[in-house]
Amino acid sequence: MRVTRLPRDPGPAGWNRLLPDPDPALRLEDKITADWLVIGAGFAGLAAAHRLSQKVEGARIVVLDALRVGDGPAGRNSGFMIDLPHDLTSHDYGGALDADIAQTQDNRTGIVHAAAMAEEYGLSPEAFSMSGKINGAASAKGTAHNHTFARHLEAMSEPHEMLDATQMRDLTGTEYYESGLFTPGSAMIQPALFVRGVARGLRSNRVHLYENSPVIALERQGDWIARTPKGQVTAPRVILAVNGHLNSFGHMQGRLMHVFTYASMTRALSPEEVASQGGRPIWGLTPADPMGTTVRRISGMGGDRIVIRNRFTFDPKMEVNAARIARVGRDHDRAFARRFPQLAGIEMEYRWGGRLCLSRNNVQVVGELDQGLYSACCQNGLGTAKGTLAGGLAADMSMGLSSPALERALAAEAPTRLPPDPITRLGANLHIRLAELRAGREL
Repeated sequence: MRVTRLPRDPGPAGWNRLLPDPDPALRLEDKITADWLVIGAGFAGLAAAHRLSQKVEGARIVVLDALRVGDGPAGRNSGFMIDLPHDLTSHDYGGALDADIAQTQDNRTGIVHAAAMAEEYGLSPEAFSMSGKINGAASAKGTAHNHTFARHLEAMSEPHEMLDATQMRDLTGTEYYESGLFTPGSAMIQPALFVRGVARGLRSNRVHLYENSPVIALERQGDWIARTPKGQVTAPRVILAVNGHLNSFGHMQGRLMHVFTYASMTRALSPEEVASQGGRPIWGLTPADPMGTTVRRISGMGGDRIVIRNRFTFDPKMEVNAARIARVGRDHDRAFARRFPQLAGIEMEYRWGGRLCLSRNNVQVVGELDQGLYSACCQNGLGTAKGTLAGGLAADMSMGLSSPALERALAAEAPTRLPPDPITRLGANLHIRLAELRAGREL
């Protein structure tokens, strides 16, 4: 099969730009063989390579990525590794009780795997920290969403704490939020620092990682042969850790929804600006309404900054242009100004978009697609936790191992088929826009 699309990510990956320049990329320019080939070096691909490196001592493991590690979607998310249900199509993230309990168990499996990699490779607390997160509410409607979700968490026997307006102001330095819902089980990461640190650790563990080496064709001739522009890998087992680009490899056509979300990051704040803002130097806030604005305050490599993320668009071609980034950036500026009037005039240094892959029925694609070809895809908006989970499960499956989480993944139904285009494209974007408008002050 010829790969029909290669990744195109709009705008600079701001998290990666805060880090020192990496060493020059090692490109695949030869014909090589491997025991396992992993395609994709995001959360899923790195987790798969890590699991294999633990379990199959002496095996040759090759990882290919079309870009530099940290420049793709893994380095473009908001850095929340969330353990609890996080259904972006719901009004408050919750769903059916039994399904949400199982999903939380699975998300925590992914987070435990990520924590193990962070410890093994000596990553800093800035790269990975089990600090919990807050659902921030800026309106009575948002507070009602938080109370509804809190009751759902009580039914799940999950710990949580409601925060009032004063506590939110002390935390964030802004009077914009009237309440919050704190949950302790999420990790906060600097996504580019995390994936680059894991990639560096894998290399030291004899995993062969090639960047700027996109797979342009994949075929089975007994073993699988993956071709890049200047090289090829032959391997009996291949793990596709490419999220929505699973469609580009010819699988799950008409079943995956490709969505972009967008972020802007301020320049580094001066000490005077930090003092005027107040609040804690590090915190992360997801909106009480899933279509609202996510905010992070960061302090570390790159200085003190604020990250704003909102707006979703459905883009089945998996590409957006610079004009879209500029247009959405104006929405980010308005959201920033409403929340931080004391920082009026602070310019955004980086703006970017990142790809999500969703299914209508909120299931992942973890399974054996063909003999020796495994999938760890469709993360449904939780690429950090679900991607790490999927990569580990696909690696286990390729080794003949099993677990309750893998059994649940294999028992899940396939992603629901989408209506034909343009019905899906027009309907999805209309639905998204109406949901954003209903979010009100949460956006």
